Amino acid sequence: MPFAAQSLQRPRFSLEKVNRPMNDDAPSPILLSRLLVAVGDERDKDAFEQLYRHFIPRLRSYMKRLTKDTALAEELSQETLVAVWRKAGQFDPAKGQASTWIFRIARNLHIDKYRRGSHPEFDENDPAFVPDEGPSADILMIREQEARTLGKALMSLRPDQVEILKMSYFEEIPHSAIAQTLGIPLGTVKSRIRMACGKLRQALGDLR
Repeated sequence: MPFAAQSLQRPRFSLEKVNRPMNDDAPSPILLSRLLVAVGDERDKDAFEQLYRHFIPRLRSYMKRLTKDTALAEELSQETLVAVWRKAGQFDPAKGQASTWIFRIARNLHIDKYRRGSHPEFDENDPAFVPDEGPSADILMIREQEARTLGKALMSLRPDQVEILKMSYFEEIPHSAIAQTLGIPLGTVKSRIRMACGKLRQALGDLR
């Protein structure tokens, strides 16, 4: 079969290989990024198989927390990894870790699934659906100033502190999944988040 045709198909793996633990320790973020780059650049199925074994249980846990539905969580987890296979070439290790990139795909798929879901019919003329007036100019200016202040405050943090805050608050990745992805204890994740939040509050205070 031509390579182009093969690359469009979902890779198949034996259940024995997929369910076998990767190793005793969680792979490092650097290794995960290298595996993802190999998938994107070389369509490396062995690399994808390792990513699959590492991320599938973490994605299931993440999706169960979001959906409260085991079957839907499984479906979205599989869809996420199919999307990873197809979009791996878009991953740039210079812009972030593989785990952050993969969990962002998972979160977006969950949002898309919700938007495509069935919704009750409604009367478009119902006053409840009439949009409110937009924020005033002074409110917009305050929001813009706050965004700039937050951006400056984040720049004062170490890269690892910014990364863990993004994973926890922006990507909504559970602390347990962050710990497994970064290969550090859960307690360390929580303490790093507390420390990063403290430094962020201090930086915001200094800028105001």
